[in-house]
Amino acid sequence: MAKISNESVKQIVEAVGGKENIAAATHCVTRLRFALKDEGKVNKERLEKIDLVKGSFLANGQYQVVIGQGIVDKVYDKMIEITGIGEASKDDVKNEAAKKMNPLQRFVKMLSDIFIPILPAIVTAGLLMGLNNLLTGQGIFYDQKSFIEVHKNWAGLADMINIIANTAFTFLPALIGWSAVKRFGGNPLLGIVIGTMMIHPNLLNAYSYGEALKNHTIPTWDLFGYHVNKIGYQGQVLPVLVSSFILAKLEIYLKKHIPDSVQLLLVAPIALLITGFVTFIAVGPITFGIGNWITGLIVAVFNNVPAIGGLIYGGCYALLVITGMHQAFLAVDFQLISSTGGTYLWPILVMSNIAQGSVALAMMFLAKDKNVKGLAGTSTVSAYLGITEPAMFGVNLRYKFPFVCALIGSAIAGIILATGHVKAPAIGVGGIPGFLSIFPQSWGTFFIGMAVALIVPFVLTFVFGKAKRQKA
Repeated sequence: MAKISNESVKQIVEAVGGKENIAAATHCVTRLRFALKDEGKVNKERLEKIDLVKGSFLANGQYQVVIGQGIVDKVYDKMIEITGIGEASKDDVKNEAAKKMNPLQRFVKMLSDIFIPILPAIVTAGLLMGLNNLLTGQGIFYDQKSFIEVHKNWAGLADMINIIANTAFTFLPALIGWSAVKRFGGNPLLGIVIGTMMIHPNLLNAYSYGEALKNHTIPTWDLFGYHVNKIGYQGQVLPVLVSSFILAKLEIYLKKHIPDSVQLLLVAPIALLITGFVTFIAVGPITFGIGNWITGLIVAVFNNVPAIGGLIYGGCYALLVITGMHQAFLAVDFQLISSTGGTYLWPILVMSNIAQGSVALAMMFLAKDKNVKGLAGTSTVSAYLGITEPAMFGVNLRYKFPFVCALIGSAIAGIILATGHVKAPAIGVGGIPGFLSIFPQSWGTFFIGMAVALIVPFVLTFVFGKAKRQKA
């Protein structure tokens, strides 16, 4: 562990442009996070020569300096003590950084702020569904039979695991409603209400909508002669996002115009009633149609030209991570899972993450600088477990060619998975343990893709790195 001296911390501050250039600063588990007034004042070369620093990069409007787990908090405390900069929360830094974002970046940030808080529940559900797949999938342990078909006394346990795992997806609109309304400035408890309202058991289940439409049996409300479809929005993303925005903004408006003495009696009932009417009459049907159109487009690509779909998504996913736009695809994954029972995109994401880890591993053997070697080793482990930012920004993009090698490897793996129609019924850990969240019948193809993502980027990086060194 590098010694934390006052001089080293001062050097970090000076390298990011001095304390006058720092609008706000915080830290996460491994990195210092700065919202800077002018990123052009950063001396990246000088910064990364400091012993404490293992890498640096700019992402989502924040300049992030990789320090390392168990030491970054001490560096941050010393920086606050030396500079007199006030402590800031992650939200403070995000909000400060957002001021310099364009409309598209702010939109993606909004989606990120909504979906990141609910990811632990979704990933946990995905892992538990993987455990259920092990017990119920045919051909895993016994030929043409599942584990519970042979060991019937395990059936009850498998069913209980399935209930626990499916809960987060069954009540997904409630989770999104809570997070979205909170993000938009409203009462998150009302967000839970609007989300659960959209999956009320008295409504026609969204999964039964297609059959009911074909049989002309969709129930309706008669609102003074105007008929409104009485359907739910199980597993849907867009309807609850838009309704949550309306609810939050309406609540804020009402609080400004209703006296404090009667707010408790009037604000929530009026906000929920109006939002509910607007949701069932307009927002739900319109966004439901948009969501199905997006789903249909992606399904058409992966059904008709799967190699193209796998090549593009596999080769471009890491580029989306650089811009932060990968967060927007969480909503698409949820939509695909709810509409078709599985997503083509998430398994390819796993390949991209593994490929980034593989080139970082190659750089650990190639690098002569001990800081780069150490960062490459630790970031390899993180990438193989689904967290690629340290590997990408700390190592791969710094040397450029490893990043390109990772794109090539993940594109090839993406083609293999797409042509093999590999799908995931849930989102899990986006790394090597990701196979648990894949349909068991696709494990063989998934493991072939994983082998490609592990080997091809590593070999390409190692060979190209050796050749580049010899030329130098």
